[in-house]
Amino acid sequence: MPERSSKDGIPKDIYILASRIVEGATADFEGKNLAAVVLGHLGGKKGGKARAKKLTPEQRSEIARRAAQARWQKVAGNQ
Repeated sequence: MPERSSKDGIPKDIYILASRIVEGATADFEGKNLAAVVLGHLGGKKGGKARAKKLTPEQRSEIARRAAQARWQKVAGNQ
């Protein structure tokens, strides 16, 4: 009787598991400058907070109003 496949998606063969780990760790950076990727990631993390500090309360309110309208239109469109 053949073995059942793992329900959690983790292969039982250690070599296949190691291959997938290495592939996952390096896939995002193929052909990219690693330093640039790291800097972009850091900038992305602080970008939203920095943008929010620059906005006036009226601007934040307008953005929130438009976002709420878009959400309600999406809900109304699905009914």
